Amino acid sequence: MTDYHPGLDGVIATESSISDIDGEKGILSYRGYSIEELAEKSTFEETCLLLLTGDLPTKDQLVNFTQKINARRDLPSGLIDLLKTLPKNSNPMDVIQLAVSSLGSFYPVEFDAEKLKAKKYSNEYFVDVSAGIIGSIGSIVAAWNRVKNNKEYIKPDNNLSYAENFMHMLDDSIKVTPLINRIIDATLILHAEHTINASTFTAMVTSSTLASPTQVVASAIGSLSGPLHGGANQKVILMLEEMGSKENAPKWLDDRLSKKQVVWGMGHREYSTKDPRANILTGMVQELFKEQSGKVSEMFETAMALEAACEDKLAKKGVYANVDFYSGILYKEIGIPVDLFTALFAISRTSGWLAHWIEQVGNNKIFRPTQRYTGEKARKYNSKS
Repeated sequence: MTDYHPGLDGVIATESSISDIDGEKGILSYRGYSIEELAEKSTFEETCLLLLTGDLPTKDQLVNFTQKINARRDLPSGLIDLLKTLPKNSNPMDVIQLAVSSLGSFYPVEFDAEKLKAKKYSNEYFVDVSAGIIGSIGSIVAAWNRVKNNKEYIKPDNNLSYAENFMHMLDDSIKVTPLINRIIDATLILHAEHTINASTFTAMVTSSTLASPTQVVASAIGSLSGPLHGGANQKVILMLEEMGSKENAPKWLDDRLSKKQVVWGMGHREYSTKDPRANILTGMVQELFKEQSGKVSEMFETAMALEAACEDKLAKKGVYANVDFYSGILYKEIGIPVDLFTALFAISRTSGWLAHWIEQVGNNKIFRPTQRYTGEKARKYNSKS
């Protein structure tokens, strides 16, 4: 192949059975199950195991997997001490990348290329390793929130689900209702996997070198941190705050478009209709506002006005609201700090990254794309000093 495709747009780089997108119809599925059905009927733990193994688990399999996640929720004291050495104003994505990378020091993972080639690692091995990383990362994010606010680490409660325990460890001042727990659980499911996006491709490239799974996840976290990927939900809140009120939305949008600036939370390369995950979150936003105040918040009204203005201006170009547009609003209303939005995304997407790690090393070939050279032709060395 000699054609150049910036950003690898349209290039088929792999085959995968993990998730699928029909961008024209606005359909996203995990292992053949629609995201709408999973968000309504499944749990984050069950969805993780589905992504990792390919099938919905039995009751006993789910209990066993949940126990393996729970066994790694309580962080080693050395890892807490490591977090305490970091400046309190550190970017949370830098912190969790560092902490996840260090997990291999606290919990060494045997991953030998020769054993892999000889197929000596069982399916249970991959599930066990993945469960440990998934169990740790939620606690890392919650622990960092405590540390940076000079508060004591809250130990996990194994009687709680993943979503409930995350909120329990994050901030004991947040009033958590059953609806809030359901929203956190659903957003974790919705963000868990999304085919070969930038961070997942990063995870696959790292996986293809047969790096440790903790380094696979750490590399993906770095990719997710950018505002054109996982950081967009934080940008949505800043954008809505800058806008001020719903009355300002049309003019603000016109100014933004005239300057060819990004409208955060709008449009997705994979969808020519509204992101199906955004449709699910729209209803949850309305449920939360009804529970909390009986009326729609000013920020939600501003978001609705902006979406309407965007639909008027951009729908004909196939640009609609995506999942970041609404997840940011939900997290803000629940009381999750804005700087943790992308970290929460990373907690969820870890399950998808690990599913791709398992798939990649199961039929591995190291990624090594070529390039088109545009530099100088051969030159003779002639020192100018």
